[in-house]
Amino acid sequence: MSGLIGRKIGMTSLFDENGKNIPCTVIEAGPCVVTQVRTEEVDGYNALQLGFDDKKAKSSNKALDGHFKKAGTTAKRKVVEFQGFEEEYKLGDSITVEHFEEGEFVDVSGISKGKGFQGVVKRHGFAGVGQATHGQHNRLRAPGSIGAASYPARVFKGMRMAGRMGGEKVKVQNLRVLKVVPEKNLLVVKGAVPGHKNSYITIQK
Repeated sequence: MSGLIGRKIGMTSLFDENGKNIPCTVIEAGPCVVTQVRTEEVDGYNALQLGFDDKKAKSSNKALDGHFKKAGTTAKRKVVEFQGFEEEYKLGDSITVEHFEEGEFVDVSGISKGKGFQGVVKRHGFAGVGQATHGQHNRLRAPGSIGAASYPARVFKGMRMAGRMGGEKVKVQNLRVLKVVPEKNLLVVKGAVPGHKNSYITIQK
């Protein structure tokens, strides 16, 4: 699936032609530079490696500098491979937000907000015990029993328990593109996308 790298700006809302208020997310999508071209003959598959967001020269190393120099561009913070481009691109070409059109549907991937160590009520939606203690006295948000009897005498893998929550790669599919603003490299999609403000995301057709 072809696409672009972007940055989540934040959320807002728009009114449609029927006067309905639609929640939406504003994304800075591109411009992305083609930093490497994968071909069937050399790599066994066809793809484009895109770079997004300049970084300071002191934050890069010689290996990366040489890699980006071949494309005639500066070092980039985020590099992602995409497949499925219909157009032919060469090293150093720039792909802008105009790759997308209003009304089409896209998939957006990103790293979800990290929540730290959370209990079962927040992490898995346990309802607590609603004042019926189930033998737990005053521990209303406790997970309750987690094991069986002397057989199997262990806790099964995958048991829903407290633990670290968030900070995982999440893909939200079929978000409609509401608006494309080429002069500011902005893409407005319906609904929410994963990640905090200013986090990197990938948008795929």
